[in-house]
Amino acid sequence: MSVVQRSTVDAVRLVTVREIQARLRSKAFVVSAAILLVMVVAGIVVAGIVGRSTANATTPVAVVSGVSLPSSDGLDVTRASDRAAAEQLVRDGEVDAAIVPDGGQLGFRVVGLDSAPTDVVQALSVSPEVDLLDPGALPPGLVSLVGIAFGVVFFASAVTFGQSIAQSVVEEKSTRVVEILMAAIPARALLAGKVIGNSAMALGQIVAIAIAAAVALAVTGQDNLFTLLGPSALWFVGFFAIGFVLIAALFAASAALVSRQEDVGSVTTPVMMLLMIPYFLIVFAADDPMILGIMSYVPFSAPIGMPVRIFLGTAEWWEPVLSLVVVASSALVVVLLGARVYENALLRTGGRVKLAEAIRG
Repeated sequence: MSVVQRSTVDAVRLVTVREIQARLRSKAFVVSAAILLVMVVAGIVVAGIVGRSTANATTPVAVVSGVSLPSSDGLDVTRASDRAAAEQLVRDGEVDAAIVPDGGQLGFRVVGLDSAPTDVVQALSVSPEVDLLDPGALPPGLVSLVGIAFGVVFFASAVTFGQSIAQSVVEEKSTRVVEILMAAIPARALLAGKVIGNSAMALGQIVAIAIAAAVALAVTGQDNLFTLLGPSALWFVGFFAIGFVLIAALFAASAALVSRQEDVGSVTTPVMMLLMIPYFLIVFAADDPMILGIMSYVPFSAPIGMPVRIFLGTAEWWEPVLSLVVVASSALVVVLLGARVYENALLRTGGRVKLAEAIRG
């Protein structure tokens, strides 16, 4: 009994190493992983630059000497000797407006070119004291952006590695390599090696992205966002590690039903739909607490929904643990069922194997 167990472990290890080496030798995988990493880092850098430029943006105005302004915050002031000189700067497009002397209550008036310079008027307005009812609230746009970021990374990584598994399974069936493999190792060891190898690569990519994102946030001075994202990003990595096992088993079992590469799309489309639904939900309903609450407990959407709720601070301490247990239990059931389908359909070549037949064996 111990000899058989050791042989199975060795077989799983060999297939795992083979899958990892195959991914690393694939130029398509290396390029796609690099593109995803660059996209994440570039998005963070651009967001930091835009945020700083927006915060530091000023409106150019010409102010006639002698005019006293209540406030010049948000204004880039250019002094002019008289009203004519200030108006000429406006006509030349060098400033957006001119502030000239006036005999009214304020002692000055604003001169624009063809429309009222709203930015200048707002900058000159007296701002009252403001009381905030919820000073810790996050901007809705930031919530949507974080949700989309989690969704894109999860969807892209899951599809990339899931499709690689499917194509590998069908390639082995179509070339009959699987018959040689099955003579040496059990089908379940072959499946386990494929799932573990690709899961390790996918998790490695997610960890690399998380580290790169943390470095980019720190370098661009977005320390507040780095602090807010830290816990949710760690949970996202954990959820992905378990959730991808479920996805990998589904892709492998689905691909085992066909023997030609052109048929892969037809059997993996349902799996793709299961991945796309939570992605679109998080894009269009990231601000809906009820939808996020449901998503955080559905196995295919929990790796996105729960980290977003952790980022928002709306999840109780026990909810991520419970959600992770739900995902792990679902992954175990899917792996066991997928292993049965994979084992029963792997050696059946020719036409497409019906799912019910593969389950019954």
